[in-house]
Amino acid sequence: MPAVADVSLEIRRGEILGLVGESGSGKSTLARAIVRLVTPSAGNVQVHEQDWLKIDPAALRVARRRIQMVFQDPYSSLNPRLTIWECLAEALTVGRKLSPPELQGKVIQLLADVGLDETAAGKYPHQFSGGQRQRIAIARALAPEPDLLIADEPVSALDVTIQAQILELLLEINRRRCLSMLFISHDLSVIRYLADRVAVLYQGRLVELADTNLLFASPTHEYTRTLLSAVPTAITAVSAQF
Repeated sequence: MPAVADVSLEIRRGEILGLVGESGSGKSTLARAIVRLVTPSAGNVQVHEQDWLKIDPAALRVARRRIQMVFQDPYSSLNPRLTIWECLAEALTVGRKLSPPELQGKVIQLLADVGLDETAAGKYPHQFSGGQRQRIAIARALAPEPDLLIADEPVSALDVTIQAQILELLLEINRRRCLSMLFISHDLSVIRYLADRVAVLYQGRLVELADTNLLFASPTHEYTRTLLSAVPTAITAVSAQF
């Protein structure tokens, strides 16, 4: 049985598409297939009329600038041997050349964009809290100026207060850059707060796709109704904190 099958999604420019489903439903597999961290056995990943499954590895390395990913655990996703400066500079210079002054300015601007000052550049990931590390991971993802940001459970490892700050940061980035996002979460309260539309995966298949307000008000699939009925109080309580 394939991990993901018959899933077709289109993400509009500037849209935040929420992807929900229980553990094992194929959410992360789908995300990794989009950025070619795994290679699908069939189908296509279409980015600006270019099929990522048909381009060679060298072209893919350059093309990946267009889609970047933020992972659940910001500590394991950051290289502990690189300073934050080195981490961001590496991402900024993939496929393009920048003069030292340009690189300096862009690193400082990226840090400012995620709410960190320039003193962070000389430090290592272990010197930051979990929320700060996730901000750095977001800055790294923004460095290549992508068209699409995939966020795979980016706040699930953080406490509720820090979750709210990171979600507000992602919304601000979305509005300021008109950046498309695929936001993956098992937390329906987070999805309801953030997403414009919601896609529901069940056993690797897309069972429902609708505008967020419509889906929460009138779900059509039995699995979606089951998900919503399982956490009614959590949705009310967590949403009230934003």
